[in-house]
Amino acid sequence: MVFDTAPTGHTLRLLSLPKAWSGFLEGNDRGASCLGPHSGLKMQEELFNQALAALNDASMTTVVLVARPETGALEEAARTSFELRDLGLVNQRLVVNAVFQAGHSNDRIGDAFDTLGKKALAAMPEPLRQLPTDYVPLRAVDSVGLPALRALLDPESTYVSDTPRGVPTHFAYHTMSELVKELAHAERGLIMVMGKGGVGKTTIASAIALGLVRSGKSVHLSTTDPAAHLAMTLQGNVPGLTLGRIDPKVETQKYVDKIVAARAPQMTEDEKALLIEDLRSPCTEEVAVFHAFSHVVSQAGSSFVVLDTAPTGHSLLLMDAAGAYHRQMMRSFDDKAAGRIVTPLMRLQDASYTRIILVTLPETTPVSQAAALQEDLRRADIEPFAWVVNRSLLATDTQDPVLLARLNSEREQMERVSRISEHQVYVVPWRADRPVGITALEKLLEGD
Repeated sequence: MVFDTAPTGHTLRLLSLPKAWSGFLEGNDRGASCLGPHSGLKMQEELFNQALAALNDASMTTVVLVARPETGALEEAARTSFELRDLGLVNQRLVVNAVFQAGHSNDRIGDAFDTLGKKALAAMPEPLRQLPTDYVPLRAVDSVGLPALRALLDPESTYVSDTPRGVPTHFAYHTMSELVKELAHAERGLIMVMGKGGVGKTTIASAIALGLVRSGKSVHLSTTDPAAHLAMTLQGNVPGLTLGRIDPKVETQKYVDKIVAARAPQMTEDEKALLIEDLRSPCTEEVAVFHAFSHVVSQAGSSFVVLDTAPTGHSLLLMDAAGAYHRQMMRSFDDKAAGRIVTPLMRLQDASYTRIILVTLPETTPVSQAAALQEDLRRADIEPFAWVVNRSLLATDTQDPVLLARLNSEREQMERVSRISEHQVYVVPWRADRPVGITALEKLLEGD
């Protein structure tokens, strides 16, 4: 069986569940959890234990870590490798995808692309160096469709799509500075940057926050992403900009402490012990994170809040929680009282309060996932404000043969984004240097 997992944070949570529930159930024969009656969980204890044993059995489970030859991606893969080992999943191997070798000696973009990849691989974190590793070259087209997928299995293949390909001309595009100017028309509000893992959400969120501060706004920049790269991306203090983070472990402990402090005075020692035991259930974290998320959303009533979200799956769980909370609140009050309630979901649905920025790469799969996210949001009556297409080679002047071949596919994805977004599309050109630090982020804002 081959299992294609969700992005890192969501996957690690999924893989840790059998161990978490096994520990929760062990010796607990009294309580109930927020997932249902404890007796029902007890019936699944054997299944949890079987799952945990299978995951930890190297003869049954192999974890393949996939990363591009980029410093950030390899660092994230190294952290994932360490956390998986901590869970007992030691049978790992690494696949480095989209490894590029310049084929045009006088092309500055191709040379920079090549050099950047080689530097990242040379500085690969030590935990990854110990793993069996496979390298997949960057192809002229996206690896979509059976012919392209079969070509991945042949190291000598140079598969190119049958679609006629000419050399596209340079195209005009809207810059990030234009997006910031549009956002700065408001005095306050919530800006949520969303998308799949690896598309550059943290970079875009940091650039937007920096641009708003440069426009004279007071901004709080926060993240729900467990990777929490905000400080590393900014690498400096900016007057008028504060940083925050919704750390699941910290928020869970704060939530547990608050519940225990409120209820313990009226409880016996046995009842208190039962409450603490019940709060050990994994779903307590989901409740705690939602409480923290709701607090961040409410802060946007008095200033700008830019929220760098976790990858799509984790963010949709937050949206689901917001919907469930909203429905519960509406059922709990009569029509007159309900009319005075403002829930987090209502704030997310308010286009004057919340602006959703969808970030994608100009490739088939990221665009498809961003389109699916847009449909999920629309089903919740939340309309995206804009799309950002990050790392566009089409916005450069490359003449490298492989990169030129990819430009046609990229143009198709740009046209596709324009059709499905129904909103303004902003483009960030591919850059040879990492957009890390205040100076680099300011250049990114101008499309330099």
